[in-house]
Amino acid sequence: MKRGEEIEIEVTGIEFPNKPYGVYGEKKVYPVGNYIIGHKLKGTVTKIRNKKSELKKIEILEKAANEIEPFCPHFNICGGCTFQNMNYGDQTELKSSLVLNILKRAANYEFEYEKIIKSPKEFEYRNKMEFSFGNEIIDGPLTLGMHKKGSFHDIITVNECKLMDIDFRKILTATADYFRKKEEEGELSFYHRIQHIGYLRNFVIRKGEKTGEISINLITTSQIDFDLSEWKEIMLNLELKNKIYGIIHTINDNLSDSVQSDEENILYGNRDINERIFDLNFKISPYSFFQTNSDGVELLYGKVMEYIDVISENEELNNSSIAITVIKNPQNVKDCVVFDLFSGTGTIGQIVSKKAKQVYGIELIEEAVKKANETAKFNNIKNAEFIAGDVFEKLDELEERDVKPDIIILDPPRPGVGEKTITKLLKYNVSNIIYVSCNPKTLAQDLAIFHNNGYRLVKSCPVDMFPQTPHVEVVNLLVKNSI
Repeated sequence: MKRGEEIEIEVTGIEFPNKPYGVYGEKKVYPVGNYIIGHKLKGTVTKIRNKKSELKKIEILEKAANEIEPFCPHFNICGGCTFQNMNYGDQTELKSSLVLNILKRAANYEFEYEKIIKSPKEFEYRNKMEFSFGNEIIDGPLTLGMHKKGSFHDIITVNECKLMDIDFRKILTATADYFRKKEEEGELSFYHRIQHIGYLRNFVIRKGEKTGEISINLITTSQIDFDLSEWKEIMLNLELKNKIYGIIHTINDNLSDSVQSDEENILYGNRDINERIFDLNFKISPYSFFQTNSDGVELLYGKVMEYIDVISENEELNNSSIAITVIKNPQNVKDCVVFDLFSGTGTIGQIVSKKAKQVYGIELIEEAVKKANETAKFNNIKNAEFIAGDVFEKLDELEERDVKPDIIILDPPRPGVGEKTITKLLKYNVSNIIYVSCNPKTLAQDLAIFHNNGYRLVKSCPVDMFPQTPHVEVVNLLVKNSI
């Protein structure tokens, strides 16, 4: 096989999160695109490295047996969805098998792997969407949407995206139309990421699935002083199923591409929206992390609660095949101190507080912690305290207060927990750790460190919070053994 050569392959496997491959001779060939097992392809070989190569300029010779027609016109152009050409049952089975393969490599012993929990909704499940202003082609008209697949610069409209509901689509379309007209009239332009010149940067829509409250946040630079009154009135006059609860104008002059706030103006209504999970109220600020699938989050954290019950009931977790003797929790969970690390807006901590003596949550984002403490007070939860700061550093402060955990819950961002923090957690010698992961690859890396220090994975359950995409959450129960 040579670079530039045209070859034919059949997709025989997929690597997490979404890397389809076939075999040509002794080499793995990775076609670039959203292909599934059974696709027969013809394409041109590009990169060749060791026993792997890449395939581009692809023609589909034969469809896969279980392939369906994608429902979205943006599929294969937008970088969001990848599995729209599979029915939802096949998607979840694929995700489950990909996660299991990763866990088996990390834990070379028996553990209980539970059936994947499906999202209550396959479509229109997202409670937050973040868009960028830009253009699809150089010198083309202004667009508002998502980054084109594989591109840092090109922005494509996604006004028919089915991951968001009709209200989001109406708000997005009306905003794009309004500012496109203003650009054509020469009144403003989008922010150019290389030159750092321009006005319009990002646009964020959030809603409370259970409350129906919608928040709109327009992010711009301070480079011009533009009157947003006309746009605000357009938003308020849209015919929507739910109610616009707040319209915010955020000024961000930071050079990085992330949504940040240098200054904030409330154009209408309220800054925060409310959401209800497990009959608890959560106040969500414009910049707080909150799970993007409100219906699915009860299933995700319900599994956490179930694993808490496993600990509480002192369920037999011995694995006879490798003769692990589990060190049982010395006391009932209701008498335990729980550490909720990477706690975000305190969702998990508040939910498990009714089963624990005391919960301490640690989260880096100060505003999220402020909201966590506010909502805990509103929910009349008196045994949960949330602390702002780096997990590694704040653990030292808790130790100075002579606070030690009996159970640790981890819900880290995509990079995982990391060896430095895990090493600090090991000194607590807790019997039980519940690890909620949004990235099975970094979960596997962290599990290896726990394994080397006497912890074993005994239960694991994938939860699909993100239908049509390759992403999946995994809830894991680790116990410390006596050998």
